[in-house]
Amino acid sequence: MRKLTPMIDTHAHIDFPDFDSDREDVIRNAFDTGLKAIINIGVDRESSIRSVELADSNDRIFAAVGFHPHDSKKFDKPSKEQIARLAQHPKVVAIGEIGLDYYRDHSPHDVQQQVFAEQIAMAREFGMPIVVHVREAMTDALDILRREKVHEIGGVLHCFPGTPDDAQAAADMNMLVAFGGSLTFKNSRSIPAAKAITLDNIILETDCPFITPVPFRGKRNQPSYVRYAYSALAEIRDIPLETIEKTVDENAIRLFNLGDGAI
Repeated sequence: MRKLTPMIDTHAHIDFPDFDSDREDVIRNAFDTGLKAIINIGVDRESSIRSVELADSNDRIFAAVGFHPHDSKKFDKPSKEQIARLAQHPKVVAIGEIGLDYYRDHSPHDVQQQVFAEQIAMAREFGMPIVVHVREAMTDALDILRREKVHEIGGVLHCFPGTPDDAQAAADMNMLVAFGGSLTFKNSRSIPAAKAITLDNIILETDCPFITPVPFRGKRNQPSYVRYAYSALAEIRDIPLETIEKTVDENAIRLFNLGDGAI
């Protein structure tokens, strides 16, 4: 079997309770099967703290901290101060997961928009990229990103849900797009954008424990499965897997400033 170039899972939630019974085994397996790094993503105050603790526990785990749009209504002053403190930790590489979600509507739209803008401003203050969740809210999200001058810091639209035109609009603002297990699904809505956008604007992820790729669909996702996204992208683009691995990893290293011996 061909030895894989080390890969990066740029979006994981291994602090979630889904991994409480075997977290260390999952992490060990990820690095034993070809990953060079995992970025664990916070979604609220508690998970952001856990993400930093995980990053502290392993040289090859990094963290993002922030409030998911579902929890925007909980983003009070103490929470904002806590995220700002966590953002200054040396293993924190981004502000996220932030954004807009009009599908679930767990927080009012105006609150989501305000908190999204506040966290972009925080990222600009610290000179950090952002990790953005968007669902059924692409127009508003792109408008806020543009208004808040995201081009100055960059970031990624994770689990990219949009059209090729949306992907290009993001790229024009110094934003990358991320794809994961959905690339392995038949007739996935992710595929047109994954085909159209230039490879230099793509990174890959699992979003584990969610969006498990074929052939494990229906089971818990985990960081080691990111290799299926790499393989799917290589097939979709008709590009050698080695080229996908090299280019996509370079994109992630550049976005999250993982160079200079960080991994």
